[in-house]
Amino acid sequence: MKRILGIAAALALFGAVPALAHSYKAGPIEIGHPWARATAPSAPNGGAYLSLTNTGSTEDRLVSASTPAAEKAELHTHLNENGVMKMREVPGIPVAPGEQVKLAPGGLHIMLLGLKKPLEKGARIPMTLHFEKAGTVDVEIAVEAAGQGAPQTEGHMGAMGGAGHGHNAEPAKKE
Repeated sequence: MKRILGIAAALALFGAVPALAHSYKAGPIEIGHPWARATAPSAPNGGAYLSLTNTGSTEDRLVSASTPAAEKAELHTHLNENGVMKMREVPGIPVAPGEQVKLAPGGLHIMLLGLKKPLEKGARIPMTLHFEKAGTVDVEIAVEAAGQGAPQTEGHMGAMGGAGHGHNAEPAKKE
């Protein structure tokens, strides 16, 4: 019995971070840990982030997203135009076979426009992702602390309420 309690205690201590992770699947597309940063009470917009891994043999594209938490959800990227970072809507986010694309602050992301209420740490908000080939999948966005970086990632994160700078969102080879 003591051994079981010891194992349970160790899992509770060391398993806390992995327990936060959650994933979904739409056909061959694996969606890893959808998350957002908490927003200030007066913030009209926020951002949602996740990873997309294509385990199939043909390219697919995330073509849109929707959520009852905002008036509109758009697929966005950050561009550096003459030293000024700007966000732009993109028509879709391609995911090549065997590739992973990370949506993260400072790069590709889902912009939540016209939040109906602030995103509060600990909340989970529903979102539907629409793929060109894999169809639709419902996910839950886990709201992290306002200054929180992407769970289980490396690198510097900005603190612009979900639209910070510093993370590369280019496709990376699946490990």
